Amino acid sequence: MYAIDFDELQWESPMPGMRFKSFSRDGKKLRIVEFADEFVEPHWCEKGHMGIVLSGEFEIDFKGKIVRYPEGAAIFIPPGAPHAHKGRAVTQAARLFLVEEA
Repeated sequence: MYAIDFDELQWESPMPGMRFKSFSRDGKKLRIVEFADEFVEPHWCEKGHMGIVLSGEFEIDFKGKIVRYPEGAAIFIPPGAPHAHKGRAVTQAARLFLVEEA
């Protein structure tokens, strides 16, 4: 109940170059997300995210303002259109741990 073993969860691949494992409870979702460098986000995301880059380097485009997140960097993106964003792996792959609303 108090520990989540991500090794026991199945990978889901909703788009080419991206896969994730998730756990949801009480309105929160925890995800391990892997992005390959070939991943192209098709739409501007308006969801809120917070988390950390576990490995690799990640870049987020906030409609023209590019922010880079090296391994170990924390990410905080509030929800809503003013914070619309698209992410991509700068390295061959990037793995993130994210906490989101379910």
